[in-house]
Amino acid sequence: MKDFVVALGLAVAMEGFFYAAVPKAVKRYLKSVAGLDESRLRYAGLAGMAIGVAIVWLVRGT
Repeated sequence: MKDFVVALGLAVAMEGFFYAAVPKAVKRYLKSVAGLDESRLRYAGLAGMAIGVAIVWLVRGT
């Protein structure tokens, strides 16, 4: 559970970094995402989750 909380904190820190470093690009990206249909956005989210789990699995070894 401790690793999950650390990973969540890292994700929030990275998101905050992008908002601070390139706010205009983030706004453009969010506008483009808002135009996607729900099924496409859902598949992209599932793909992102699978990639994230695979990375953690490869790094942690189990």
